Amino acid sequence: MTAFHVMSGASDVYARPVVNKITVADVFDAFRRGLDDFREKPSHYVFLCLMYPIAGIFLALATSSANLLPMIFPLVSGFALIGPLAAIGLYEISRRRETGMDTSWTHALEVTKSPAFPSIVTGGLMLFAFFVVWLVAAQTLYANVFGDVFPRSVSAFTSQVLGTPQGMQLIIWGNLIGLGFAIIVLSTTVVTFPILLDRDIGLVAAMETSLRATVANPIPVFCWGLIVAVSLLIGTIPVFVGLALVIPILGHATWHLYRKLVAPPVV
Repeated sequence: MTAFHVMSGASDVYARPVVNKITVADVFDAFRRGLDDFREKPSHYVFLCLMYPIAGIFLALATSSANLLPMIFPLVSGFALIGPLAAIGLYEISRRRETGMDTSWTHALEVTKSPAFPSIVTGGLMLFAFFVVWLVAAQTLYANVFGDVFPRSVSAFTSQVLGTPQGMQLIIWGNLIGLGFAIIVLSTTVVTFPILLDRDIGLVAAMETSLRATVANPIPVFCWGLIVAVSLLIGTIPVFVGLALVIPILGHATWHLYRKLVAPPVV
């Protein structure tokens, strides 16, 4: 695996980038900078990210049958688990703008030429595995609470969840389990994919850097996670179209948050 730059970088030396201490104000400044990047050429970015709201609508329609209705929320909320990978092309756009290079949207596809691309792919597979496990956990929870009885319609499902003690139990435990998944993914990927795009240090070193950044900055990182969660929730209204705006802004902001959390390499 080392030869594919997954365990370590191109030099086969385990890197430990320096992690900075930041404040909540830095988090909001990163978000503002992400908004500035989006404003630079918004039509390009919206076009690039239309796949995400379209995917969201498709998932909702695909699960609209009675047996799959309980999986709509887990599928939608699961976007947050794969978001760090989904925005990889946006990190590249922000990186190029930062250095004064051409920021045409086609450059977002150039991440496939990165020396760290095997690490990025491996990290993506890891996130997808988390996503699948989350779906299994959500399905298991529903079966444990309601058994094998599925709602006949959307209105019946809504009444079942919001109007019964079992529904309240489902909401509480579902959100607690989802929070656990979100914390794991946030702490292990908050800077993982941006740093892999910026430096070929290997997936393990990148994830370890994310963990150290989270431990050193628990409140700012938690604040960032809250911003992501609220933004994605807003983005699903109406019918996921808002994600075409929310996802690129969050993607660009993540790059700037990485710049604040991790010190540049010593030349």
